Amino acid sequence: MITPVAEVGYAEATWILIAKSIVIFLGVFLIVPVLTVVERKLIGRFQHRYGPNRVGPVGMMQPLADILKLVGKQVFRPDAAVPLLYAIGPALVIFSGITTIAILPFGDVKDGVGFYGIDVSIGVLYFFAFGSLAFYGLLLSGWSSGSKYSFLGAMRSAAQLISYEVSMGLALLGAVMMAGSLSLVSIVEAQGEIWYVVPQFVGFLIFMIAGFAETNRAPFDLPEADAELVQGYQTEYGGSRFASFLLAEYLEMFVVSGIAAAFFLGGWMGPGPGWLDPIWMVTKIMALIFVFIWIRATLPRLRYDQLMSLGWKVLLPLATLNILVTAVLVVVT
Repeated sequence: MITPVAEVGYAEATWILIAKSIVIFLGVFLIVPVLTVVERKLIGRFQHRYGPNRVGPVGMMQPLADILKLVGKQVFRPDAAVPLLYAIGPALVIFSGITTIAILPFGDVKDGVGFYGIDVSIGVLYFFAFGSLAFYGLLLSGWSSGSKYSFLGAMRSAAQLISYEVSMGLALLGAVMMAGSLSLVSIVEAQGEIWYVVPQFVGFLIFMIAGFAETNRAPFDLPEADAELVQGYQTEYGGSRFASFLLAEYLEMFVVSGIAAAFFLGGWMGPGPGWLDPIWMVTKIMALIFVFIWIRATLPRLRYDQLMSLGWKVLLPLATLNILVTAVLVVVT
């Protein structure tokens, strides 16, 4: 018995699938240069200073200079490192980000082509299954580096990801119950009358807070805290391998924003003709990424005990209560 990879009601041509794969890979390597310069420019404005302004017109070529610098650095590893695992760690993190981007829906089916990589019937489970691979990448990278700072960063990352992934999953469950489907495309289509950010506002807030922790972004960037851990799990990495972690961080931020847009902000829904669908989706993702950057420029890093208390004592009970209330309302109505 062959289990279908996707339930889309039609079979796409092989060349379409190949074209989608190429677009996804090209998009992945365009995300980082764009988001790095956007973040540095915005943080400069938030903090009343200049961002990049020397390389290229108004500093727009700064990401290219950074990439060339990192790629040109000598590749090395510590003597105490475990060679195979040291190399596998960054690759796992990148693989996790690329596979999760594939399920983000940027539009409905038009002329037999879906504006998404794949529409799996278990989209939410797919997101958590492949998204969790990043956890193993960070853990392997920290442990295999042979450094106490890297190891402590890996342990922090493990505890943080496990703690907040529970709340993140429960936050999405309310939208899943309302839509009656695990497919991201079906969940977006179910928001034709009202976006789920209204009835599921608590779930949206919980998901976004947990998303900050899942992506190791400030104020939850304790696994790579420079003050006490130098750079955490990536302390012993340099050059292109360090760039891999940088790429993965921005990929994860993009994916979390895309999932939030699809589940709570109506995905590609918006006024105007159908060809605007991808533009609406990208606009919503960029708006949420703006919030990520805004928070980073505003809030200080939490203490580790505050991080754990927020996850287990605040977010988890709230997410559970939100599911119970949603279940009662879905059954009654």
